[in-house]
Amino acid sequence: MNTSLLIGAILSATAAFLHLGCIYFGASWYRFFGAGEQMALMAAQGQLQPTIITLVIFTVLCVWSCYALSAAGLIIKLPLVRLILVLITAIYLLRGLAGFYFVSNPLGRTPEFWMWS
Repeated sequence: MNTSLLIGAILSATAAFLHLGCIYFGASWYRFFGAGEQMALMAAQGQLQPTIITLVIFTVLCVWSCYALSAAGLIIKLPLVRLILVLITAIYLLRGLAGFYFVSNPLGRTPEFWMWS
């Protein structure tokens, strides 16, 4: 078992379930995690858009967690594990590096959003 992959899987799964928390707990969670006032207001108004966007992110993060678990040998071998892990790593690295820029130029989000993500 690869401990780094297990940690990555746990962190991706945690992020996924925090997204479910945003759907369940609503506007206050969207605000706390810095998703932007527009997302919080849409959630408070009961609009479907924040839920759909957040469910898509939840699903992606769950798939990423499963790929890490698969590569760690803890679940069945998924297709293209090596390639998918390289792509996931690249996306996380780019997102992390871009976050440094977006903290000072948040594009409708809050600096906290970019720090959390």
